[in-house]
Amino acid sequence: MPMKNNFLIRAWRGLRRLSGDDAYERYLAHHAEHHPDEPLLSREEFFKQWQNSKWQGVKRCC
Repeated sequence: MPMKNNFLIRAWRGLRRLSGDDAYERYLAHHAEHHPDEPLLSREEFFKQWQNSKWQGVKRCC
């Protein structure tokens, strides 16, 4: 049974990563490791910035 739970946990983490649901948690971890002396963005500020950078500019192949 522990192996099945381990698989489900890894699958859930992978799904969260693919969907971007864990983006703020990853931002917090990165920030703590690489920029500890800089102020943190709030969750709302982070997602506004993330969405703006994701959808800004031309997003097509041709």
